[in-house]
Parts: sequence; structure tokens; C-alpha cells
Amino acid sequence: MRKKNFIIPFVVLILASLLIIGISSTSTMQAISQKNKKLPIYCVDTKEKKVAITFDTTWGEKNIIEILDVLDKYNAKATFFVVGLWIDDFPDFIKEIDKRGHEIGNHSNKHPNMTTITKDRIIKEMDITDAKLIDTIGKTSTVFRFPEGAFNDDAIQIVEDTGRKCIQWDVDSIDWKAQGEKVEYERVMKKVKDGSIILFHNAKYTPKSLELVLKELKSQGYEFVTVSDLIYNENYSIDGEGTQRKNK
Repeated sequence: MRKKNFIIPFVVLILASLLIIGISSTSTMQAISQKNKKLPIYCVDTKEKKVAITFDTTWGEKNIIEILDVLDKYNAKATFFVVGLWIDDFPDFIKEIDKRGHEIGNHSNKHPNMTTITKDRIIKEMDITDAKLIDTIGKTSTVFRFPEGAFNDDAIQIVEDTGRKCIQWDVDSIDWKAQGEKVEYERVMKKVKDGSIILFHNAKYTPKSLELVLKELKSQGYEFVTVSDLIYNENYSIDGEGTQRKNK
């Protein structure tokens, strides 16, 4: 009886140790996997009071001119990520965005999930959109945003191999839900910081919430620049949070 009483806790101790080791190994592997995972640029590590205002334009022309007027009012330059089909429907708006000094980024041609299509299709989606930009404004894109925000290592590598930089965001207005300008304003202001990339659309309350955001940030001394003017173009790294940092 004494022998059995000794063996049982001993076996339990061994099993518990193995379980702890297994959990620890899994956590370590997950940490390593996350560390090595490729990421787009979500924000930029900078001590300058600069942010990039971005718009995903995938449907309709509503509020485009109002948005451009608000940007002009605060001397703000922004980046518009456009899909090729939107260029087909609204070439005059593409010209107006470009005319006012804003950057136009590539958002694919038909807005597919880039994690579910082939390499050739990914490249074709970007190239078709760039060809339309050349026909419309005589220039191509240097930054790319994944449709639906969906990406994986392969998709990022394919985009980067074309010379484009992959851009996400660290502040989302979620304006497409049309919950009101004050809600969108507060949502942005809770997260914005030096080097943030802020996401808007041409949604119902966007002109009003955009103006609230720009007015407040300008009072805090912020400058509003395009994505390409915010990010580092060389000698940089992207950490596990998606923050682009200048290498020392």
C-alpha cells in the first residue's frame, strides 16, 4: 500500500511536468512564429507629430468632393487606395484627387481576397489597376493595401517583389457603419498617435468626422502627410506589431 501511495503522486508529478513543458514549448513556438511572420506596415515609429490619413474607395462617388474640400481646409494630404473598377466608373474623381495633390494607392482591380488566389492573379490585379492609373493620371502606385485587410506571408512577398509597400492601418474610424460623426471621431482619437495610419472610407458621416479629427489633431500640432511621406523607404524593419522602425 505504501509503495502504491508513493507511485501515484510520482506519476502525477511526471505528467504535470510534461504538460507544462508541452504548453511552454507551444507558447514558445507560437511566439517564434509570430516574430517571423511577415507583416504589412500598420504604423511608423517616429518622434515627429505626423499621421497619414487614408481612404479605401471601393464603392460609389458619394462625399468624395466634400472629403477633398475638408482636406484642403486643413492643408492635409492623404492617400486614397482605389480599386480598378472604381477608376473605370469615376475617372474624373481620380483626376481630381490627383490634381489636389493626394497620393493614389493600389487596392487591386476587383477587390478579391488575396489569400485565396494565385500569384499570377495577385500580380494581374495590381498591374491592371496601375495600367488604369497610367491611362487616367499618367502615374502608377508605389503603395498597396490588401482588399478586406486579408493577407498572408506569400501575398506580402508577392506584393513586395513588385516594388510596392504593403500598407494596413493602426487606427480605424469604422465609418462604414455610419454610427455618427462623434462616434467615429472618438474612435479615432482614442488610438491615434505619432506615426499612425488612419483608415476612412467615403461613407455617410466621413466628411464631418474627418473635419473633427483634423481640427483637433491640428490644434495638437500634427501634420497630415501621405503614406509615402510618412513611411521609411529604406534601412527599416517591421516588428511583430506591424510598426515600421528605422534601423540604427
